[in-house]
Amino acid sequence: MKRTMVPYLTTILGLIFFVFIGCKDSTVGPPAEDPEKEALQAIADEDSAIASFEPNYNEEDQMSILSKSSTQIYPFRKIWHRISSISRTFTVTIAGDSAFGVYTKNYEGILYIAASYDSDAVVPDTVIQKPFASAVTRNIIFIKTGNTDRPRLNWKIAAISLPEGGTQSAHIDITKLTIFLPNADTMVITSPNDYYLSRWHRWWRALPIISKGEAVTLQAEVYSDYAEDDFVTLTYGANLLGLHMTKKRFELISSTPSGGGYIKVYQQTYNTNQWPGFYHAVINAFPSQVITDDAAPVENEMWGIPYFVRW
Repeated sequence: MKRTMVPYLTTILGLIFFVFIGCKDSTVGPPAEDPEKEALQAIADEDSAIASFEPNYNEEDQMSILSKSSTQIYPFRKIWHRISSISRTFTVTIAGDSAFGVYTKNYEGILYIAASYDSDAVVPDTVIQKPFASAVTRNIIFIKTGNTDRPRLNWKIAAISLPEGGTQSAHIDITKLTIFLPNADTMVITSPNDYYLSRWHRWWRALPIISKGEAVTLQAEVYSDYAEDDFVTLTYGANLLGLHMTKKRFELISSTPSGGGYIKVYQQTYNTNQWPGFYHAVINAFPSQVITDDAAPVENEMWGIPYFVRW
């Protein structure tokens, strides 16, 4: 009787072993990320022209801004936003020897306003904190240059679009940006994500190369629902470590009623700093009440432009 049980016991043990091994394999997790996509995202993350955006968007320290206003609250010279968390989404479509990527970064942070509730105050006595969430999108075109078994060696960035983003607001919109470069060249941008700058092939416009200390003038056309002057700022000059950042407020040069709102043109000039490298000029447009009303939520539109400073 004991001998006749051996085959059955062997079969049962084999089944238990099979089930155990099968279950163990099924809990390994989802398949690994597509190595081609991983390689393309890594190439984008390491590109200096792209990486120079974030140090100029994340204003970690208190930034000097022009004058104070005279409405509900009285903001002084220090207005800045600090990023507390970033999430990323990278999608890519590969078509033969080309790849088209869409890189979206979602930012959460705090807008800080050093202000006073007293119109006669000469120094701020409070710091107002307003949470915000924004999304910034940039398109990237890659071109295949090799067929090795190491995907990161097979691709290069051919062109990058300008970054565009902001909060989910329908009350303010940057509609046009005109850039007057030192060499008498002019860039006119109406859709940042459709405006490409070359990183390798010269099929697109070359990324602006500016000598140190040269002046660049920007004109930003903004559509706003509000008659009051908007708070339009320029942040620039921060290197990849976030050093040497400068911030200015645009000056309003015209305002024209249109539909239910106003078409406004703002202008500002900045000089490149003395350190060579890749940078971004970042334009942020806020409705006035975001800065002058302590209860108004953060609304803004953001455009960016990469450039290179040479000796």
